[in-house]
Amino acid sequence: MKFSVLVAIVAEELEDKAIEIAKNAGASGVTILTARGIGAREKKTFFGLTYEGRESILIYVLERKLALDVLKALNKELNLEEEDHGIAFTIPIEHLAGIDKIQIAKFTEKIKEEI
Repeated sequence: MKFSVLVAIVAEELEDKAIEIAKNAGASGVTILTARGIGAREKKTFFGLTYEGRESILIYVLERKLALDVLKALNKELNLEEEDHGIAFTIPIEHLAGIDKIQIAKFTEKIKEEI
């Protein structure tokens, strides 16, 4: 079984929605990090103070096909192709240790359902 890391970086206010979308697409076991980012466009200022929104980084370890399905769902439902809506990408995993046996069983069942 091959795995990928799915990383989604979204505005903090979209965190719960992104997690729900991923869950509905079959993902579970997310790691959440809080971050700030600097985009390509200049940030808005108000009385000399620059507004920088907070972002959430969602990290999933998923079976490769499931990672692609979750990525597609996030892209569609969060409209990621619009500017400043977020970004999501996958990275293939070569070696993996510590994944829960229950999670592997879930991945296996999902693959069997699709065959």
